[in-house]
Amino acid sequence: MVVATACSSGDKNASGSSDDQGDSGEWKPEKPIEIVAPSGAGGGWDTTARMTAKIFNEAGIIDQDIGVVNKEGGGGAVGWAYTAGKDGSPYNLFVSSPPILLVPLNGQSEYGHEDFTPLANVIADYAAFAVAADAKWDNLNELFDDMKKDPSSITVVGASSPGSMDHIQFIKIAKAAGVDITKIKYVSDQDGGALTALLNGSVDVYSTGVAETVEQVKAGKIKVLGVTSEERLEGDVLSDFPTAKEQGIDATFVNWRGFFGPPNMDQAAVKYYEEKFKELSDSDEFSEVREKYGWDEMYMDSEEYKTFLDEQKEDIKGLLDELGLAK
Repeated sequence: MVVATACSSGDKNASGSSDDQGDSGEWKPEKPIEIVAPSGAGGGWDTTARMTAKIFNEAGIIDQDIGVVNKEGGGGAVGWAYTAGKDGSPYNLFVSSPPILLVPLNGQSEYGHEDFTPLANVIADYAAFAVAADAKWDNLNELFDDMKKDPSSITVVGASSPGSMDHIQFIKIAKAAGVDITKIKYVSDQDGGALTALLNGSVDVYSTGVAETVEQVKAGKIKVLGVTSEERLEGDVLSDFPTAKEQGIDATFVNWRGFFGPPNMDQAAVKYYEEKFKELSDSDEFSEVREKYGWDEMYMDSEEYKTFLDEQKEDIKGLLDELGLAK
């Protein structure tokens, strides 16, 4: 990778210039780093950002202080707009996942992944499709058979808006199973009531993240009909969840999560963060975090990540076009 040094005028020395770069063109942070979780506390972005900051510091990977701030709103758009205003800063990062592709495509954000500097992807998470414990379906094929007969008779709930992640992850698997996705009835509950709606019978199916189902499965309140990983997940309860693929549905959905910087971040800073995120990904401490939350390892460097994002965007755009939700 070519390391460019976009320094302002002034003497450089071993301790770094105004851009914190020495004569070698290497960069290192000279002041605290901020990671934005473009969401409220407790969700996947927030947890990923906080666990990443914690391990960076505790494992001695990055010596500088790292603060996590929540910028909630617009399905991520508020946090992205905030970071877009930090043009070129090597001290302002944010965590993201498929909504940075979905939300701009459905017209709810002027900023997309192309407007930022991809640094590294770190994990893969997956979707789970759950129903009440006493629901008549025991697997995805039984559910999808009923949906093929009358798609609109079954209501699917998620915490994201129509055309965003909880919707699209369900749509992708249902389409592969032969359901008419244009007739699926999806409702959005962004106020935290999706699980309650499932348990009180207001809706039939809950499209969510794998980690969000574990405690309710343990309590005997819901059952998971399928998850979107390539293979069964490891861990207590998680290993009991069948994949869509093992049920004969040839589709997966990866909720990748990684980190971005503002537009025009210097290449020397990109190289620094690539190396630090790789060190994080390889650490025993972060391996324990992945195991705790049911995440898989999925490291990509900046160039790999950019290529992956471009390909994912095309795939998602096809689904949104079919649903009539692309703007």
